[in-house]
Amino acid sequence: MRPFGTTVFAEMSALAVRTGAVNLGQGFPDSDGPPEMLAAAAEALRGGQNQYPPGPGVPALRTAVAAHQHRFWGLEYDPDGEIVVTAGATEAVAASILALCEPGDEVLCFEPYYDSYAASIALAGAVRRPVTLRPAADGRYAFDPAELRAAFGPRTRLVLLNSPHNPTGKVFTPQELALVAELCQEHGAYAVTDEVYEHLVFTDAAAPHVPLATLPGMRERTLRISSAGKTFSCTGWKVGWVSGPAPLVSAVLRVKQFLTFVNAAPLQPAVAVALGLGDDYFTGFRDDMQARRDLLVAGLTDAGFGVLAPEGTYFVTADVTPLGGRDGMEFCRSLPERCGVVAVPTQVFYDDPAAGRRLIRFAFCKRPEVLTEAVTRLRTLAGGR
Repeated sequence: MRPFGTTVFAEMSALAVRTGAVNLGQGFPDSDGPPEMLAAAAEALRGGQNQYPPGPGVPALRTAVAAHQHRFWGLEYDPDGEIVVTAGATEAVAASILALCEPGDEVLCFEPYYDSYAASIALAGAVRRPVTLRPAADGRYAFDPAELRAAFGPRTRLVLLNSPHNPTGKVFTPQELALVAELCQEHGAYAVTDEVYEHLVFTDAAAPHVPLATLPGMRERTLRISSAGKTFSCTGWKVGWVSGPAPLVSAVLRVKQFLTFVNAAPLQPAVAVALGLGDDYFTGFRDDMQARRDLLVAGLTDAGFGVLAPEGTYFVTADVTPLGGRDGMEFCRSLPERCGVVAVPTQVFYDDPAAGRRLIRFAFCKRPEVLTEAVTRLRTLAGGR
């Protein structure tokens, strides 16, 4: 773990506190989730559900996860044996990689990637094999199919796929997913899919969200990960889950029991309530975030950035080149003093930092008035070009 120091999120959030800047760096909402969920949590706290829950998670939540996945994606999972509750998606990813990988195994992932992926792969003694997502002519991110094929080899153990994708906001298309599925089966590889933004695919995306596990031949080789934090605006609760075939989920549980053992006993029943909310909650959540995205995209465009509008997630990436920027890290460190806004440089999410050196990421999961203030500040950059 020596190569892994303090995360860029900690550095930029500390910079926001020190300068009083609007923090659009770290991806956490600044408002609470649905009241039904909060009320259920309070009831569980007062009702004595404060001791160790069952190792795989409380039955009500495992049942709710299974029902939710059938309802939205047509996936069938047995709550008793094919679902395990974790301390957020971060633990789910780590436990899945540790469960499936031996030292020297190769993990194919798409860069830029969320920073915990690299750390989890390193903990397993495995080797990263990145495939780069690059902005295409239509402004969306894409990968080279030949590069993906070349990344597979005799040591490929699993593919770590994040869709909708952080930090790019990309939603992988059915054609892209079909190629991933084909190559996984051809090489006998597993898939671990991080789908925490499954309900944040915007109406103008090129494709809807399609879980990789729904493709032919993939359910039996896929561990599907999601969590409550993003969909229900409760990132501090750290309640996630892994779904998949019983032998793989059993391996994850064996690892998880020696990481956190169990977690969030009184919060698990509350997440079960949230997963059962009506469709109007999920569509309203998406539409609200899409409006916030549009507000920030317009402001970044007016400020002079080269904006890559996301198809999903909480985030928008922007090119600093039109504003004279040459290095995203330097640009982000100077931005609070220049206009009072904090962003995150995406170059830290690449094995090859040069591929993302001039790109930075902004989070729009903030209250509209916060985004409006940030946009007002950012627009002052246009006069300095």
